[in-house]
Formats: sequence, C-alpha cells, structure tokens
Amino acid sequence: MSSWRSLHVGVIGGGIGGMSVAIALRRAGHTVTIYEKSDFAGEVGASVSCAANGTRWLHEWNVDIAKGDPVVLKKLINRDWKTGEPVSVYDLDDYEKRWGYVYNMFHRQYMHAMLKDSALGEGEGVPATLKVNHRCRDIDLKTSTVVFENGEVITHDLIVGADGIGSAVRGIIGITPEKRASDQSCLHTNVKTEDAIRLGLVNYSEDSALEYWGGQEGKWDKIVLSPCNGGELLSYYCFFPREKGDYSTQAWGAEDRPVEELLAPYPELDRQVFEHLKIGAEIKPWRLWVHDPYPYIQSGNTCLLGDAAHPMMPHQSQGACMAIEDAAALGLLFDKRYFSGDIAQALAVYEEIRLPRATRVQEAAAKAAYNINERIGFSVNKDVPTYQVEDAKKVLTIEEMNAYDMHKDIEEKLAAKRGTTYTEKFLCGLPVGLELPNGITIGAVGA
Repeated sequence: MSSWRSLHVGVIGGGIGGMSVAIALRRAGHTVTIYEKSDFAGEVGASVSCAANGTRWLHEWNVDIAKGDPVVLKKLINRDWKTGEPVSVYDLDDYEKRWGYVYNMFHRQYMHAMLKDSALGEGEGVPATLKVNHRCRDIDLKTSTVVFENGEVITHDLIVGADGIGSAVRGIIGITPEKRASDQSCLHTNVKTEDAIRLGLVNYSEDSALEYWGGQEGKWDKIVLSPCNGGELLSYYCFFPREKGDYSTQAWGAEDRPVEELLAPYPELDRQVFEHLKIGAEIKPWRLWVHDPYPYIQSGNTCLLGDAAHPMMPHQSQGACMAIEDAAALGLLFDKRYFSGDIAQALAVYEEIRLPRATRVQEAAAKAAYNINERIGFSVNKDVPTYQVEDAKKVLTIEEMNAYDMHKDIEEKLAAKRGTTYTEKFLCGLPVGLELPNGITIGAVGA
C-alpha cells in the first residue's frame, strides 16, 4: 500500500472557496499555488453567512475571525410584508451552546481578506502562493497540466477548480450545466446604519438578526437584511419576479442602478424598511441562475469546489459554508490520517461525501426561494399560522447541518473503498438514532 506524500496542488480561482482550500491543504502538508484570472484576488458582493457548520472549520484552521469583523447572529426574523410585524422568529440564543460555534455574518470582502491572510501568511504548513492574471484555458486531465491564457504551462499533482459559477474547469472535465434563469430577480443595496439613525429610521442593527420581509405568500417578492461589519453596514437583498426586471445577463460589476428601480416593485412594502431602501447605495443586480445538480465533480486528479461544483440559490444562506465544507473535506482526505497516496481514491470519496450533501442544500434553497418556511430555522416553526411546506419530512433542519461529523463520513466511505470494517454508529456523518425535527430518525428503517 502506498503511503502519504506531499503534493503540489494548483487551485484555480482565488475567491472564498479557493482561499479556504488553500488553507486546508497547506495545513495538511501540501504545497499550494492559487491561480486567479484577474489582476487581484478579491470578492464582489456584500454580506455572507457562515453558520456553525462553516465557522467550525475557521476555528479548526486557526483563522483570525476577528479580522472579518463579523456580526454574531442572535435571531432569524421573518416579518409581515406590509406591517413589518414579526411572523416567525427562530431564536439563536442557545445556538453556540448546542453546536459549539456561533453563527457569523461577514462582509464578503472582509471575510475574503481574513481567509487570504490565513492562506498566504504565517501558520501551519508552507504558505500558499498567489499568482494573479492566470486565466485557465485548458487542462490535460491525464497529466494534470494546466495551460493558462498568458502562455504559462504548469503541472500539478492535484488540481482544484474553485473558479465559481462560470467555472472553466467544470467544462474541461466534461460537465455542461443544465441551467435556466430563475423566475426571480434580485437587486442588492447597502445602507449605513449611521445614516439610518441620523434620519430617525429604525436601527435594525440592534436586532443582530437575519431579517426577512415576505416569503410566506408563495410569491417571489422578498427582502433579506443581513447586518455586517460589526453592525455598521446593513446589506439588503431585494427579490422580485423576473418580469418586473430581468438582470440575468448583467454582471455584478455593472454600473449602479437608480434607487427608483429598486423601489418600484414594492408599493405595499412595510414603510420602515422601504425608507431604508430609499437611502440605499451601490445598487447592483445579482444574477440568479438555477443549475440542476451535476452528475460528478471530479475527473482524474482534478476536482471542483464551491459554486463551480454545486451553484445554489441563496435562500438557505449556505453557499459559503458548502464551499468551506468542500475545502475541509479535501484538507482531511489529503492529510496524514486518511491519505494513502492514492489521489483518485481520495477524490472519489470527496465526491461521495460532498455531492449528496450539497445537492440536498441546493434543492432546499430552491424551495425556500418562494416559501420562507422551507428555510433552515423557520422550517421547524410549525406553530406559525401560515406554516406550509412541500413535504414535512424533507425540510432541511439545523440538526442535519450542524450535527454532521465529516471525519465519520470520510471514515465510513474510505472503509467501503478499502474493504475494511466500519463500526462507528454514524451514517453519512450523522449519529445513528438522531431524531430530526422533521420526523426523520437517522438510521431508522425507511428513513
């Protein structure tokens, strides 16, 4: 049997996913080079959620979380579209006690800078190298050789495609997405808390909550407010039917849209939040495309990660966490405890543990787009008068996300691959006998 060896890893894409996998793999003892297509590695957008299933890996990797200036969420609040009165509230007060980690809300650029420092700076393992202006043109999957548009040709032992929803690596390994523009459009805007206070408006930052207007009515209209930068910035995602404004072909970097365009779809919206939107700055369209799950996410010594592997609608706030979990899985599968030197075996297990879990979240996010009761947290608030879900036994719950033990999932799958016995009382990373609030018991017959 071959034994552990240090690999030269090429990561295509320098976003949150790319930086995360660089951290995980450098800590596992590998030499990592990140290739970013633009002239700097950064992120666009605003707030990004990091629930306990993502935060746990930031702690595991010794990331300096304070650098990301997060807001620790205390509640999820769903408000009536017209009155703003709370309709469904999911309390997170005991969240850290239950799951060991807090629910962080970051500004995307701050989170990226935090991860970049961890990937490239001091810490366990050899710091990763970042090369900008390296756009991937092709990969020879047999020799793991990457050809870049700038003419450079570089061979690696392992290649990770972390190049986002428009992934080049995905096409190179033979996946052509089945995708369609969502029936929902979205404009994003930022409101400074100090500006809202100065105008005598409600100070939503005091709630330390992810707040939603609408979503109970089975319509595409929904406002999502997430506080970031320690509460100084209020990040608003404003959803409405695509026929009221189609931004499916517009990139985030396009010029700002006028505030009148942001307000137009919402004549009946709660005036408190409407007044906030009136002072919104940096109004940007966010393209929403629905992708059907991919049949595989690895080929040869190349694999996909994050949005390149499983793009999802934003309505479960799990996109970043799924990328972080992907990174964590690769970090574990290639560490001294689990890696036998067989890259193909490790990537087969990576696909086996990541694709079902990410697909489950992907499907749940699509349902939550028009029904907030399908969203993790609200999905168990059954005493809400308007509570209705497609299938009560299929709702996604906090338990399923946060009780998951990736080590156990990897050990179970590796045992099957290597023909050894697995005796732990876990099934796909969840404890056998765990009763989920949706009525499912892990390991029960027919579950």
